[in-house]
Amino acid sequence: MNSNGNRRPEAGDRNIALTAVLILFSCFRTPMSGLRVPFSVLLFSVLISSCAKSTLEDPHQIVIWHQMRPDERVVLDWALQKYMKENPGIKVTALYKETEELRSGFQIAAIGGAGPDIVYGPSDQVGPFQVMQIIMPLDTLFSKEYLSKFNPKALVYSHGHLYQIADKIGNHLMLIYNKAIIHNPPKTMDELIAIGKKFTHAPNNYGLVWNYTEPYFFIPFLTGYGGWVMDSLGNPTLDTPAMVKALKFMKALRDKYKIIPKSCDYETADALFKEGKAAMIINGPWSFGDYKKAGIDFGVTRIPFIKQTGLWPEPMVSPIGYSINASLPAWKIPEVVKLIRFLLSAEVELKFTKRFDTIPTRIEVYDDPAVQDNAIVKESEYQMEVGRQMPIVAELRAIWDAMRPSYQAVLGGTESPESAARDMQKSAIEKIKEMNE
Repeated sequence: MNSNGNRRPEAGDRNIALTAVLILFSCFRTPMSGLRVPFSVLLFSVLISSCAKSTLEDPHQIVIWHQMRPDERVVLDWALQKYMKENPGIKVTALYKETEELRSGFQIAAIGGAGPDIVYGPSDQVGPFQVMQIIMPLDTLFSKEYLSKFNPKALVYSHGHLYQIADKIGNHLMLIYNKAIIHNPPKTMDELIAIGKKFTHAPNNYGLVWNYTEPYFFIPFLTGYGGWVMDSLGNPTLDTPAMVKALKFMKALRDKYKIIPKSCDYETADALFKEGKAAMIINGPWSFGDYKKAGIDFGVTRIPFIKQTGLWPEPMVSPIGYSINASLPAWKIPEVVKLIRFLLSAEVELKFTKRFDTIPTRIEVYDDPAVQDNAIVKESEYQMEVGRQMPIVAELRAIWDAMRPSYQAVLGGTESPESAARDMQKSAIEKIKEMNE
């Protein structure tokens, strides 16, 4: 035992770490779903796995890995402090991890029987975690009566079992506009282009900005032209007329209509909007807190309707919530379930909604003024109505990797939309095949 009362890593733990190392090297020879990540991240995960197991076996400590932003962590800390005060003898530790660090680190640690008790994040990580059997089914841990208190979109199932319960739903892209610049936001793409032209002028003032270099931010345009990333069996559907038309439209916004910057990543778009140099931005609810801090009086609405197709752009929609490590000892499960129930309580969810305008998952809070009288939440829900559920299958990550090079080549002018669509499809098929070997 060390001075804090925790067990020191023993021989069995070192064997776990060694096993993880062997798994790590096998991943580089034969890629596995969700494990093709930077060596440094994996090595770090292996090194901590021998120590992390001690927290799983500590009856007085619960560890959560999460991806919450700094301002969200303030509310999370408030909730955990309240819980620990009401439950003396229990220590809850919340550790922030970047997206890839969390996913890869949890995979390696959990394979070795280690890692956090609870993992918090978006629903798309459920698929790979479930395939690897490193998160446990929640069906028998939470009663049907309890689960009925949640919006069905908050319950993430895979292969017939529940693996995540969300405290927020949506997490989707929408059109955010600066009310000091625009009084009536566009309802159609034609209106968006007209407004965009009006407010795009030198130096560095644009009608519209967003992180258009990343495929995830392209999805609303792909769906607006009738496309999608995969079929019901997880096969990629990238080489389609819809993909070609969407790519051409994206390029036209920059090169023909000239309402967006010549290049624009997330940080550039975010900074331009905060500085009042962009009238509109396509972004998600995670950005609301920062825009409030920047003093921007903003409104949100749906990404505009495409008259040519008769379709609303459909951004990917995903819940964000809690899953439980499959390596958790049976005797510790009740304490972990108790904590999750607290974090999913109406009190905690409303705290997040009031602070960050997020869409809660507890049905009972929907009549609360914090929800009913919140214009941002209502408009966010309006966008979510035409959103499309983000696939939680592992194949999605291969599709992202396949889309990115050709998509960016179109923007760079080195590949045609038609060629890009073919290359994306070919690459996605190859990557999925490798992943499943």
